[in-house]
Amino acid sequence: MPTHKKILDAVNTYYTDKVKQFGDSPQGVDWNSEESQVLRFEQLCKLLPQNKEEQFSVLDYGCGYGAMSEYVSKNYPNAKYIGYDISEEMIKKAKEKYPSQSTQKTNQKIEWITEIKENATFDYVIASGIFSVKLKENPQEWHQYILDTLSIFNTITLKGFSFNCLTSFSDKEYMKEHLYYANPMELFSYCKTNFSRYVALLHDYPIYEFCLLIKKNNFYE
Repeated sequence: MPTHKKILDAVNTYYTDKVKQFGDSPQGVDWNSEESQVLRFEQLCKLLPQNKEEQFSVLDYGCGYGAMSEYVSKNYPNAKYIGYDISEEMIKKAKEKYPSQSTQKTNQKIEWITEIKENATFDYVIASGIFSVKLKENPQEWHQYILDTLSIFNTITLKGFSFNCLTSFSDKEYMKEHLYYANPMELFSYCKTNFSRYVALLHDYPIYEFCLLIKKNNFYE
């Protein structure tokens, strides 16, 4: 599988510059507001167990400064949250804002990493916003990068993964050249064909994007 080093290097530089400019804020990870950020978390976390007291591990892939750790801690007190980002500056901000911890009141743990160990697995992977900013990359190359990244998610998860993308059903006059707008039906079909029979497409929340939840075939066992 291609490593997509050129893409990752460009993404690393882009988001490192953002967090240096705006700090640990939604703008620091290129979101418009905290409200839209939380709305995304709500959609993506629909993948997680309905029993919020359950113990599980979740990898936040492309965690930025770690805002999702606060959402997970609040709603899933026994979860183990692992935040991963290729930007060392992002992880530095995350560690400052949300220190690694294991509290006495809950089993919840927080961990920050810039590298995923070989053969590591997690119950769930969640990826918010990592496929939106293609910069100057060729759209076909970016699309392949998305598919290859989803294959990584499938390999390292035990129960499932979720991710979001900007939608190709956005109003043309507001679409920007440096962003990537994915076809939701195309990605739904790809995930259904290659990863699991249990796939949900969420395209009913008030942002010009969509979310896909992929539950492994053993999810309901």
